[in-house]
Amino acid sequence: MLDAALVTQLRTHFQNLVRPVRLVAALDDTPASAQLRELLDDLARASDLVQVEIDGAGATDGRRPSFAVVADGVDGRVRFAGLPLGHELSSLVLAVLQAGGHPAKVDETLLERIRALPGGLRFTTYFSQSCQNCPDVVQALNLLAILNPGVHHVAVDGSAFRDEVEQREIRAVPVVYLGDDEWAHGRMTLADLVDRLSAGDPAEEAAALSAGDPYDVLVVGGGPAGAAAAVYAARKGIRTGIVTERVGGQVLDTAGIENLVSVRSTDGPRLAADLEAHVADYGVDVLDRQRAARLVPAGEPGGLATVELERGGVLRARTVVVATGARWRNLGVPGEEALRTKGVTYCPHCDGPLFKGQRVAVVGGGNSGVEAAIDLAGVVGHVTLLELLPELRADDVLQRKLRSLPNVDVVCNAATTAVDGTTSVTGLAYTDRASGEARRLDVTGVFVQIGLLPNTEWLQGTLELAPSGELVVDARGATSAPGVWAAGDCTTEPYKQIVVALGAGATAALAAFDHLIRVTAPEPAAPSGALAAV
Repeated sequence: MLDAALVTQLRTHFQNLVRPVRLVAALDDTPASAQLRELLDDLARASDLVQVEIDGAGATDGRRPSFAVVADGVDGRVRFAGLPLGHELSSLVLAVLQAGGHPAKVDETLLERIRALPGGLRFTTYFSQSCQNCPDVVQALNLLAILNPGVHHVAVDGSAFRDEVEQREIRAVPVVYLGDDEWAHGRMTLADLVDRLSAGDPAEEAAALSAGDPYDVLVVGGGPAGAAAAVYAARKGIRTGIVTERVGGQVLDTAGIENLVSVRSTDGPRLAADLEAHVADYGVDVLDRQRAARLVPAGEPGGLATVELERGGVLRARTVVVATGARWRNLGVPGEEALRTKGVTYCPHCDGPLFKGQRVAVVGGGNSGVEAAIDLAGVVGHVTLLELLPELRADDVLQRKLRSLPNVDVVCNAATTAVDGTTSVTGLAYTDRASGEARRLDVTGVFVQIGLLPNTEWLQGTLELAPSGELVVDARGATSAPGVWAAGDCTTEPYKQIVVALGAGATAALAAFDHLIRVTAPEPAAPSGALAAV
């Protein structure tokens, strides 16, 4: 199951175990069970402290194949159903380590909040092995269960339990159930989950933020541009902060990355973790899980700008770098919002496996849409790609690959008008723009890939925006307001690439520093003595 190099890595990791861990499995005679047994045996071979038991006490919650992670003080509160491979192999390894006594790298204040959570919390997370956002949620809930005896968590591979997924009409991952009720979906951090379970006092939090000292550079946004701006500012020895909903930004929703120069291959979550670690190396004050609501630029040179936060609180800064990025553009048609996560999705890598053997539609004929259709064609039964314009806009090499696939149809001049369905997607309606004829596709999934929308609504009326909604910037990243710079996908920079955003963030920070030097420089001394009298 695992190659020799990976087993060697496991041996190194499992040297951190301080107590025995049992992997208590419930298997049957299916190929999936045979694969799971092989995986568990590989883990056991990596350490004498890891043992495998078959059909021991508490082995099953009714799902086969599945297994519980059991150790002293962790009585099977962590469970996996199906095969935790792909991105989830790291979740399994972490669960074994943490159950085996290896401490989690978590702030002590957050640990105390976890231990204080109420009991009776039984979570179920549905994941896919190709989902890059699922491990954050699975690992966070596993840690809750390991640290708090009142929390139980089972992580379910949706492709292994298709009947369960169909019954609950799950069309996007990760999705979390608390008991029998859908509780949350999408990427969430450990702190996000704890906040949902035990929210602190918003007024107290806002007051603490507002009482903080002004920043020399305040970066709004934590993607590549924001992280680069923070690193370059902090390296100048000035007080730097980042306010962001999530460090990494849209990168976290990106699968393979092979065009970041000098980094031959990485993926979104790994790059986001590297960005976060690099920012932390310089002592940047990171205010995460926060969204900016309003910017008030400084009224005079050397004055303070303010950034108001949606959850309350006001941050002050001598200069501001806006790097709020962009998000997937919506279709804006009836049914899209109501059926989001119920068949309407924006991530083929994460959610594609949930549509195995089914008929789906991809809306968008640019590179993203064609790449999505190519990826999906290897998983689903049939893909129909719809493009609004008379021709696809993707690179020729991608178009050639797409048209070579036997289970893909391409429909151009197609204007999507509605997504059909009540509790889940059953079809997509569109208009043939050439003939004006209304048509319909019978599909269970709609993958929206129609470009990006800049996250700049909160700046309307404050900074100059292009008709596209992007912030207008010059070559140094300066906006229309003195003391405010911008970088990355939220700006008029024409190329929305990670490497371009990194460079733009550095440029904006250097420009902000240059501005600070000039507005804080002392006035020239008045002449004195004999020269003064001349």
